[in-house]
Amino acid sequence: MKPSNSSSLHIKTKIWIENEHKDLLFGKGKTEILEKIEQEGSIAKAAETMGLNYKKAWTHVKILQENIADQLVVSNKGRGDSSGTTLTPKARELINNYKKLQREVEEFADKRFRELFKI
Repeated sequence: MKPSNSSSLHIKTKIWIENEHKDLLFGKGKTEILEKIEQEGSIAKAAETMGLNYKKAWTHVKILQENIADQLVVSNKGRGDSSGTTLTPKARELINNYKKLQREVEEFADKRFRELFKI
């Protein structure tokens, strides 16, 4: 396959993690939710910036926590600097590992695509 402008062709990949029931547990969207929680310091603010309601954002986090049997966020009620929601080290590890996997799969897919399609 040799298109007129082979540099205009690109392969795309999408990675997500499912449980044994094929329920989506983690992917790009949930990665973004966790990153926004860390950025905003609040599930409510993170949800708002993503155009989600609080319940939906919290449900995503809750389902993920239940399936990996680990806490991903810590919420501190009150006022001042100690209030708000932060990510646990496990959540940061999950985000980093997901991004690394996505990057490695994209690199492999791109290389293999170019080999197979002679681009």
